[in-house]
Amino acid sequence: MSQHDSPIIVGLDIGTTKIAAIAGRKNEFGKLEILGFGRANSNGVQHGQVLNIDQTIKAIQQALQNCQLSNPDLEVNEVYVGIAGHHIKSIQTRGDLVRQDAENEIQASEIEQLINNARKTFIPAGDQIIDVIPQEFHVDNNQNIKDPIGVNGVKVGANFLILTGDRNAIRNINRSVERSGLVTKDLVLQPLASASAVMSDIDLEAGVAILDIGGGTSDLAVFYEGILKHTAVIPFGGENITNDIRMGLGVLKSQAEAMKVQFGSALAEEAKANAYVTIPGLKGMPAKEISVKSLAGIIQARMSEILDFVTYHLKQVGMDSRMLNGGIILTGGGSQLKHLIQLTEYITGLNARIGLPNEHLAPNHIDELKKPMYSTCIGLILKGYNDYEQNYKVFAETFKKVEVPKSLTVAGTANSLTSQKVEIKAPTPTTLTPEQIEKRKSKFWDRFKNNLIDIFSEEEDKLLP
Repeated sequence: MSQHDSPIIVGLDIGTTKIAAIAGRKNEFGKLEILGFGRANSNGVQHGQVLNIDQTIKAIQQALQNCQLSNPDLEVNEVYVGIAGHHIKSIQTRGDLVRQDAENEIQASEIEQLINNARKTFIPAGDQIIDVIPQEFHVDNNQNIKDPIGVNGVKVGANFLILTGDRNAIRNINRSVERSGLVTKDLVLQPLASASAVMSDIDLEAGVAILDIGGGTSDLAVFYEGILKHTAVIPFGGENITNDIRMGLGVLKSQAEAMKVQFGSALAEEAKANAYVTIPGLKGMPAKEISVKSLAGIIQARMSEILDFVTYHLKQVGMDSRMLNGGIILTGGGSQLKHLIQLTEYITGLNARIGLPNEHLAPNHIDELKKPMYSTCIGLILKGYNDYEQNYKVFAETFKKVEVPKSLTVAGTANSLTSQKVEIKAPTPTTLTPEQIEKRKSKFWDRFKNNLIDIFSEEEDKLLP
């Protein structure tokens, strides 16, 4: 499958503080080449849930418009959408299937039937199943089988992690996307999308926890022995820290956000005691002197609360420092706070690092796209490619099994079609020299990069006083 055969996948991250749309396609090396990128401030979303559909639609359309500005040749119709919010829950369940034909090996269709049966699990009224994830399979008395296809047995079963969400919250997301002129290809839990963007196969094997610190929520996903063991949504994020600063120091929300980003620290003891930030007074009022150490104290208190939730969830599923050799990977916009790694290691007792989506990106794009705040969006594209490659594989296997009857072969139809002659002319391909191909490539990337740089320059100019 060549690069030009692979589709363009679009990820749409509907967050509390921002909405991002990124379009990408895998190249011949399996890396994502970003073909379009746009973002917009999010106004209709709180704690990961769409509350104001009209404002959310405007923000989605603005992000799509910016994406179109970065690449006028791009057409966006279908999107993979991330979902989060404290309404997300996970349920552990088990399912079994007695095979009708025990003589043959287990087929993919039987595993699909097993998963479909798990979708009929009873869930609380008002909730809706988002995804059903098999953890480990068992065939007869053989336990902990990762891939049962091809195994022989009478009974096959699996342990499942069923992810559910509030029906109204899911409906609001779907409405916002549809009324923006888009089709939702699939809803993907944001911590799983972020995990696929920042986690490697080594991390998966070693055991790791992914903490995506967003604007309204912090999403946790725990992996052990290559299996998703637990997910949780912590109802606190960067917006809560900003509001704490606003109320604690008596400043405007925009000032609180600016101080958090420029001077904030997650460890109060690392902040300088004699450093101050001057905040201009309102309408002739005197300016305020804000202690950097007081600012760090507020940030540390809220971040410690988030990390205490992480420790609680890890204990709930029996994952302590001895189990998770890969430690904790911090990602999302909130992971960029200074000294957050030290605070995380101190509270959880696990090694910590910042997770960036660099590993999956082709090395020819601006650094803005490699920030941890775009991990979810990059992960949504990877999820789309995972679906596409699985379907492509199934299609290829099905295509191989098709046999052409002898009556329809050229030899069998030679006598019956003598009276008609059909001539099909293939279109003449346009041949380009290698120099022309390279010239077109460079022109495309230069135009795309320049458009992106112009967009960010305009946004930075607006932020300047």
